[in-house]
Amino acid sequence: MDWNIILIGTLASLGAGLATGLGALPVFFKKNISDKALDLLLGFAAGVMLAASAFSLLVPALNLSAEDGGAPNFNSENLQNLWTVGIVVIGVLAGAFFIDIIDRWAPHEHFVKGPEGKVSKRLAATWLFIIAITIHNFPEGLAVGVSFGSGDVSQIAMGLVVAIAIGLQNIPEGTAVAMPLLREGYSKKKAFLIATFTGIVEPVGAFIGVAVVNIARFFLGFGMAFAAGAMIFVVADEIIPETHGKEHSRQVTFGIIFGFVIMMFLDNFIEPVLTTIL
Repeated sequence: MDWNIILIGTLASLGAGLATGLGALPVFFKKNISDKALDLLLGFAAGVMLAASAFSLLVPALNLSAEDGGAPNFNSENLQNLWTVGIVVIGVLAGAFFIDIIDRWAPHEHFVKGPEGKVSKRLAATWLFIIAITIHNFPEGLAVGVSFGSGDVSQIAMGLVVAIAIGLQNIPEGTAVAMPLLREGYSKKKAFLIATFTGIVEPVGAFIGVAVVNIARFFLGFGMAFAAGAMIFVVADEIIPETHGKEHSRQVTFGIIFGFVIMMFLDNFIEPVLTTIL
């Protein structure tokens, strides 16, 4: 086990997670923000997550070598392709079903969709909201962790790009968490702390992800697909319904596209630059 890579992956995810606090800072200077602006911010975050799932997780998982956890060296190229695609498909479905199960059973609450899961009356509304954001953020941390993979130069570069992307989308997410809490009557300090706290779960997911694929390299392709499936589920089941139920849904759609393009640029331009530097 390479503890250096595990530490780097966990710390990178911690930095990305704490970006929610950066996004929450406006609560100290602004009393309110429009629903349109909040939804645009969440749309941008969704676009980043979708592009990260595609370019930083699924595409690399489909192109892994046998040494990095891809398909064994079958005599038939078709068998190799079938094995690789099959593992990725299973990983995506497993990640989606994993978040679905947590979403169905963990008590939590959304500002628009309201309470979900096995809601307990003994839990305060604040904690229900924190649990909802935690469910959202865990797969993001997992994505950062598995992206560091075996720890070679290209994997470290990819992991850093994913961490940058997750941190980038966590900034508007922090705003989208803190401002509604302020409207609900929470103090500026409490809204800021709650928004920052929601990102702390990401290093936990990163540690699990990077440790598993570092110990058992053959899990790398499955792990990347699992994280992608979990993030795609969050976008489709949580963010899009939360942001597209109002009259400004078209603008939110362009926010998603803009976030997607930004992440696509980061993955296909910044990652090669980092690989050269490292």
